[in-house]
Amino acid sequence: MLSVLYVVVPCYNEEEVLRETDKRLNEKLQSMVDNNLISADSRILYVNDGSKDKTWELINEFYEKSSFSSGINLSKNQGHQNALLAGMFEANEHADIIITMDADLQDDVDVLDEFVNKYNDGCDVVYGVRKSRKKDTFFKRSSAVLFYKLMRNLGVDMVYNHADYRLMSKRAVEALKEFEEVNLFLRGIVPLVGFKSGTVEYERGKRVAGETKYPLKKMIQFAFEGITSFSIRPIRIITISGIIIFIVSFILIIYSIIGHLLGHTVTGWTTLVVALYFLGGFMIFSIGIVGEYIGKIYLEVKHRPRYIIEDKKIK
Repeated sequence: MLSVLYVVVPCYNEEEVLRETDKRLNEKLQSMVDNNLISADSRILYVNDGSKDKTWELINEFYEKSSFSSGINLSKNQGHQNALLAGMFEANEHADIIITMDADLQDDVDVLDEFVNKYNDGCDVVYGVRKSRKKDTFFKRSSAVLFYKLMRNLGVDMVYNHADYRLMSKRAVEALKEFEEVNLFLRGIVPLVGFKSGTVEYERGKRVAGETKYPLKKMIQFAFEGITSFSIRPIRIITISGIIIFIVSFILIIYSIIGHLLGHTVTGWTTLVVALYFLGGFMIFSIGIVGEYIGKIYLEVKHRPRYIIEDKKIK
């Protein structure tokens, strides 16, 4: 019996690219059905994440015209990770396998066959991995490498050069539902699910149309979310740094006392000012880090819903 595939596509203000996305995905799914790779009951599930343009109107249009296209409309903008989760959980009610991808067509649609083949070989999770970053700018390439290395050093199990282009089986998504945290970082959570996994390599292209939804500011926020959601090492680093600073401060105290006894108090003025500025800055930074973790605890204990679905268009 052929598996039912749902391709989950989160959308936020994607009206410029969405027609081309729908065209290519419909052609791809039809080809996969014709080749007896997936069931004819397979669907594309667009998730409108509170778009302010005509994204939802276009999804309604696709729903009326295409046998594959479906959609859900979130009540407000909940963020990319929550939109992904909403689509995955909804799709899991109907599908055997789910593939998530972005709407901008940077993820290579042509490797969908390879994802399904990996699933048929026994993989419950298949990660889409970029072959290279040659097309990226030097800054983006360097910052990406730094991010992955930093996450690994902080103890977060992540797949290198993998974003959110992945396949998950029905039972893998059911297991994902057991992770109830509000602060989502799916790239770190999915590997925790376990089960047999595999990878599919692909070349990431340029956006077909529209502007990126991840400028530098959002990328930094996303990275910080990932670090603070999966590791307490930043707090441990603060503790270790505090011990080191205490030792250095103790040495400076002895130095200052000796300088005072020798009558060289003016000489230590620069050392005192530098120490005060350094300690002040470090304390404020430390309070900020601890505050981030306390803020996350505050959000988690409220148990607010991660998303609310306003409307559905599912065949």
